[in-house]
Amino acid sequence: VDKMNEIVRNIYGGEGVELSDEMREKIENLERQGYRDLPICMAKTHLSLSCDPNLKGVPTGFTVPIQDVRLSAGAGFVYPLAGTISTMPGLPTRPGFYNIDVDTVTGNITGLF
Repeated sequence: VDKMNEIVRNIYGGEGVELSDEMREKIENLERQGYRDLPICMAKTHLSLSCDPNLKGVPTGFTVPIQDVRLSAGAGFVYPLAGTISTMPGLPTRPGFYNIDVDTVTGNITGLF
């Protein structure tokens, strides 16, 4: 929790994080399992320093609600999810398979690359 608050205060310019009782319990469980000293990587919208994409510029005085906290043990870090965020990077809103077609006469496939 201290690391998350430090990031929000010193990097984003906010007041700190908001945690539900469930998130506090999840964090305490990770700490009991020995993951307390892992670095954290905050996952939040890129559209604002806050987790609200409508707060433009350099907002201040906001808090960042933590919706979930996940462990990436193999990579060696914990990542809190701030606000509403998808954790599937690189996926477009329209799947690429819509661009693929097979010419039934020639057998040529288009749209793969």
